[in-house]
Amino acid sequence: MDFLKAEWKNLALFNYEVDREILEKYLPEGTEIDIWNNKCYVSLVGFMFKNTKVLGIKVPFHVDFEEVNLRFYVKRFENGEWKRGVVFIKEIVPKKAITFIANTLYQEHYETQKMRHEIIESNNTNTFIYQWKNDKEWNTIELETKNVLTQIETNSEAEFITEHYFGYTKIDQETTFEYEVIHPRWEQYEVLNHRIDIDFEKNYGRDFGFLQTQKPTSVFLAKGSKITVKNKRKLQVIPVLEEMY
Repeated sequence: MDFLKAEWKNLALFNYEVDREILEKYLPEGTEIDIWNNKCYVSLVGFMFKNTKVLGIKVPFHVDFEEVNLRFYVKRFENGEWKRGVVFIKEIVPKKAITFIANTLYQEHYETQKMRHEIIESNNTNTFIYQWKNDKEWNTIELETKNVLTQIETNSEAEFITEHYFGYTKIDQETTFEYEVIHPRWEQYEVLNHRIDIDFEKNYGRDFGFLQTQKPTSVFLAKGSKITVKNKRKLQVIPVLEEMY
């Protein structure tokens, strides 16, 4: 049975170029940093979970909710091809049961905070707002878009950010969990304006405090789709042995 079925809707993606050395200690064994045009990215992502089923069951009061996460991009070479995936630094949700299940079964890095969202629609534009409360302070990400959907172009930065179909979790220095995220190719809304008002260090630690004064390299809004999370497995990572002479 699939672990999770849901809809991911209105994904606000704020993308930052960073030094890859910052991410090395978070890198799961058996993966390597995935880059685009010689750029290494982390993304702050806010979106809605809709119609959520865990192990085929809709848990009361845990069907529709917000999530905000900080993630980076990796790849893994297996069976003659590259698998492209993401690693989460932290995932914030408003539901304690979701946090418990994800952290227990998937050893992810979920945290429960009070959250809220708003969508403001007008004739030509939409505004998407995601907020979460940390230590009595509200954090906010907001963007305004055109309300016409467009295709995500092949070989574009937006394609790189959105087209990753695996998740990797670092359990320890030798153990990595992999799971697959299945969804169709997404469409996007053109972003007109954006606003970020969050405390990066308080939310994500000293390693990411520098993002407080750094502007995003790009900002996207993907419409989203139905998704399925499945095929969780522990990787059999073969250590690289030094050649003996």
